[in-house]
Amino acid sequence: MKNYFIAILIACITVLNAQETLITGKVTDASTNEFIAFANIYIKGTNIITQTDFDGVYRLKLKSPHDSITCGYFGYALRTKKIKVGVTQTIDFQLEVEGVALQEVVIKATENPAYRIIRNAVNAKDVNDKRKLKAYQYNSYNKVELDIDNISNKMKKRRMFRQIGTFMDSLQKISGEDGKPILPIFISEAISEVYFADNLPKTTEKILATKVTGIALDDASLVSQIIGSTFQEYNFYKNYLSIVNKDFPSPIADSWKIFYDYYLADSMFVGSDWCYKIELEPRNERDLAFRGVIWITDSTWALKRVDVTVDNKANLNFVEKIKIQQESEPTTAGAWMPVKSRVLIDIAELADSTAGMIAKFYSSSKDIIVNQPKDSKFYNSPIIVAEDSKMHDQAYWIAGRHDTLSQTEKNVFLMVDSLKKLPVVKSYVEIIDIAINGYKKAGPIDIGPYLFAYSRNNIEQDRFRLGFRTNTKFSKKIMFKVYGAYGTMDKQWKYGAFGKYIFSRKQWTEIGLERKEDIGQLAFMQEGFENNGLFSAFARFGRYRGPLWMVENNFYFMREIRSGFTPKIYFKYHELYPMFNFGFYENPNTPNTSAIYNSYQNAEATFEIRYAHRELFLQNDNERVSLGTDKWPIITLKYSRGIKGVFNKSDFNYDKFTINFSQRFRFGLFGKSSYSITSTKYLSSLPYTLLGVHLGNETYFYNSSAFNLMNFFEFVSDEFTSIHYMHQFEGFFLNRIPLMKRLKWREMVGATALIGDVSSNNLKYIPAQYQQVNNEPAYNGLGGKPYVEISYGVENIFKFVRVTFVHRVTQLNVPYDINRFGIKVSAVFRL
Repeated sequence: MKNYFIAILIACITVLNAQETLITGKVTDASTNEFIAFANIYIKGTNIITQTDFDGVYRLKLKSPHDSITCGYFGYALRTKKIKVGVTQTIDFQLEVEGVALQEVVIKATENPAYRIIRNAVNAKDVNDKRKLKAYQYNSYNKVELDIDNISNKMKKRRMFRQIGTFMDSLQKISGEDGKPILPIFISEAISEVYFADNLPKTTEKILATKVTGIALDDASLVSQIIGSTFQEYNFYKNYLSIVNKDFPSPIADSWKIFYDYYLADSMFVGSDWCYKIELEPRNERDLAFRGVIWITDSTWALKRVDVTVDNKANLNFVEKIKIQQESEPTTAGAWMPVKSRVLIDIAELADSTAGMIAKFYSSSKDIIVNQPKDSKFYNSPIIVAEDSKMHDQAYWIAGRHDTLSQTEKNVFLMVDSLKKLPVVKSYVEIIDIAINGYKKAGPIDIGPYLFAYSRNNIEQDRFRLGFRTNTKFSKKIMFKVYGAYGTMDKQWKYGAFGKYIFSRKQWTEIGLERKEDIGQLAFMQEGFENNGLFSAFARFGRYRGPLWMVENNFYFMREIRSGFTPKIYFKYHELYPMFNFGFYENPNTPNTSAIYNSYQNAEATFEIRYAHRELFLQNDNERVSLGTDKWPIITLKYSRGIKGVFNKSDFNYDKFTINFSQRFRFGLFGKSSYSITSTKYLSSLPYTLLGVHLGNETYFYNSSAFNLMNFFEFVSDEFTSIHYMHQFEGFFLNRIPLMKRLKWREMVGATALIGDVSSNNLKYIPAQYQQVNNEPAYNGLGGKPYVEISYGVENIFKFVRVTFVHRVTQLNVPYDINRFGIKVSAVFRL
């Protein structure tokens, strides 16, 4: 009997050993529901191990019985789950983030072994960087998803979330058994062709198809332009990567030793390539730098895999985490191309009663062709969206996707479509849209902007204004803007009407007309002032600086001849009736007999050429939004001709030349700079109201376009050069000071200078009785001496406040009151 029992036991063990156990599953981040690529799946105490692929999926076959399986990865806590022996099963893991530190490396006679590998990778960048190819092109598939996360119990009790309770109950399908619930609000797909030529160098993306669904999206035209490959480019062979408008040093930057500590953790096959696995972390935890793992091939020293993170210790606002995963393959010419990239940006909740947000980006490349450049004209437009990009059916997407949609992603599409139809969601979206854009959508028109709806000043007392503009539902060629305003004290109606026609969107061409009768302010008549909507709106409050009644008639025509090169002509006819102490001689050379006028008419024709190399524009409804240039200066040349006798009314002949250079450039870890240099020359004699009235600032608020310690109307010039410069250190110094670095404050310095004067011919235009305005000089010339201010300050106080200390360095000995030193505040919302 005993022998019989032993025989049965041996037989059972033999059967168990003969049974195979097949385990499949996926690994995700418990907080963000994002796939975790390259995670280790293993059986403790054995050499049985596998890794998740780029999509977080794994497959493990066991030929012997084991009771549990473990999952772990750099930066996450280990998870272990039970196994059912001899059964094909699915085991998913949701991993929780855990703080990690590199293993301590003890360096004796030789250097850190990871240094040799990093040094070889840096030296090989000229070979492995895709930008070294003569040309390349590929088919790109991109996916973007936005989710709301960290939904607190307090927020769930709000009216909006109570009404979407049924959807909240179904979020478990998206978050998984161990993950935290998230609420998807946007998901998109795009298929495009990307082309690059190194001799220009230029990149052109042709977006072939887009599929966009999201809350608050009536028209996805703007979104279609930013969900392609152009805005999801992460090249680790560059010294710096630009993410959320910040510069992060690459792990293989030329100056890699300054930023990172490295640890050689392992060596292994990744696909068919033998690679070194290197862990890295920032030398200073507050610096904008990565921590994570990179895999470098042992022969070509190329980046095979990248999995790096920026955590909330870095000097970033509202960002809990930035995570980038990338996998690359060699081309036939030797350089390596990213074939899959995944980026996650986790935005923290602003307060306990609010929620956070997660932005997920996925990009895949295939059908890569190298060293077959196109004609240079082919690359003229950075982004081209096909007219039928939003018209493709389901069959097209099934064939065009590089990977099939997961069940979770299918659920996201369905959930977003359902949420959009809820009335409470529509109401909240409408309120948010008005707050951001200032307009209330009403079919083919948008009512607003509400920022200008009410103001109070010393001329009109209570001013009420209402306006509207048309949108693409009205026409994709024609646009109108109209407003009416009324003042309770002056009892005057004011109005403005603007219309334009768009001839072409490919090479942007438009013509426009405007008519306006309203009160203006001489202190704020500089060109471009009206483009700052917030400043323009608040300039209507308080005491008007040089008020005047203006009747304006404007016409313009512009055409983009080629990418970045845009000539423009415009004509204006203005009638100006100053409401302050103003007058000028008809003939200043004979003041004793000359008539004195208190108002004037002016006709001016201007020809402008603007060149911005590789400037990137987005089309938003019937308008274009400039995203600036990567590193090149923007150059603007203008010639203006004043024409006397137009309609037998205009009073002056004159010539004016203006040139402007402006540029933004980055210094990596050391921050970024911007400057603007403008030179203007008048060749004729004119009253001071038509000359360069330099923008002063007597408020407590800092204005980057103004001279912040200059009085209003203090200086006028007919020949001048102005310089505005600012450098933002992004916390480079304060990040290294104990205790201070916790505040995440950021330093900035700046300088402004003005060189110029007003000629005696222009000075004698104004009779003596009109030399004073409000018991102060109406204007002054610089007298050949420069005006200079220097400034320094701290920004990011409470995450949005900037305090700037300004010193007036010159023009101190003047016969009127000035401020030699000032403290100005401003609000700057930046990550």
